[in-house]
Amino acid sequence: MSTRLDWISHPAGALRGELRVPGDKSISHRALMLAALAEGRSCIEGFLEGEDTRATAAVLQQLGVRITAPADGVRMIDGAGLRGLRASAQPLDCGNAGTGMRLLAGLLAGQSFDSTLVGDASLSRRPMRRVIDPLTAMGARIDSSDGLPPLHIHGGRNLRGATIDTPVASAQVKSSILLAGLYAEGTTEVREPQPTRDYTERMLAAFGWPITFGPGWARLEGGHRLRAADVRVPGDFSSAAFFIVAACVTPGSDLVLREVGLNPRRTGLLDTLRAMGADIAIERLGEQGGEPVGDLRVRHAPLRGIEIPVVHVADMIDECPVLFVAAASAQGRTVLRGAAELRVKESDRIAVMAAGLRRLGIAVEERPDGAAIEGGALRGGEVDSAGDHRCAMSFAVAGLVADAPVHIRDCANVATSFPGFLDTARAAGMAVTAAPATDEAAA
Repeated sequence: MSTRLDWISHPAGALRGELRVPGDKSISHRALMLAALAEGRSCIEGFLEGEDTRATAAVLQQLGVRITAPADGVRMIDGAGLRGLRASAQPLDCGNAGTGMRLLAGLLAGQSFDSTLVGDASLSRRPMRRVIDPLTAMGARIDSSDGLPPLHIHGGRNLRGATIDTPVASAQVKSSILLAGLYAEGTTEVREPQPTRDYTERMLAAFGWPITFGPGWARLEGGHRLRAADVRVPGDFSSAAFFIVAACVTPGSDLVLREVGLNPRRTGLLDTLRAMGADIAIERLGEQGGEPVGDLRVRHAPLRGIEIPVVHVADMIDECPVLFVAAASAQGRTVLRGAAELRVKESDRIAVMAAGLRRLGIAVEERPDGAAIEGGALRGGEVDSAGDHRCAMSFAVAGLVADAPVHIRDCANVATSFPGFLDTARAAGMAVTAAPATDEAAA
């Protein structure tokens, strides 16, 4: 009999003080993979101790890479070199990690051996043709279940560099192609319909691979080597986003978030919230491992509804669920367009957030690629996160400013990206508690 973890988020007072959020999940995934392919020993500090990133580490260990954890948030990786991975007799389990599976597909497409990537029930419903098709154009052979996992990747293929115009703006797709390009003969170039985060490009350069890139494009040649490098992972902006919005919407709040990654391809939420009237200041701006990092000071200010510029959407796609909560707390109507990608995340995030906010008294008009949200008074009630970590944490923020507690169903997957969320939330002044586990069949 399986159990379900629920939360109850209670109305609370102002958020004050300072806090740090866990290391960036996207950077943690990429640092593991490039360190595994490098020559020499790399050290990753600030590594996210989440289920997704641990799943990627376990896959690389199955492929023969030595990875040790001398302390919490630290990984030492003895790189196998570009051609040093070994075949695994067992499937490679990515758990719930869509980033892990898509990037590993590119990395494994150039190996001499066959591999099979599998995932949990949620990941098994996520679209993989977006990486299968461009990798196939480079000479890879990948079998799937009509574009869904599991993925069987055939080894021994001679990959060819190609110019790929990606149909979707996705850093995961771009990164998968670039990782395959390490093994390809000739030049690999990726061109995107909109610029996406450039973590992979920056990190490839840090590990010594020649690469040129700019907003919306990246180009590299095969035939080089990766050199071990030490990586310090900044705080995850997506994790910080819940507390940014919480402080924006809760009267009296004055909260500082320390050492948050501020990659310009990641911070569309800041631009959007500021356009809505938010009071957010960046302090102590610096750099860690080629990534801009700074402290964010967030003070409560009344928000107003806006039409969100589509240009910001790709730079905040993971933050859109909590943006729904900001919009619900704003005065007037907020319109989000160009976010169809939300339909194929861990859940259909547009549908999940729209349904939950309606249950809390907010008028939401759901659209194929977004929503129109009428700000209003949030009331208490019960909502279903559909097992989606970002939706669960977003509803926890909604409970702060509701007129009664919000009961959030199915929150266990928060551990994939933000272990310790409840402790961090309490430290900030939020009142979120774990509800008694209930049997799913009886719920």
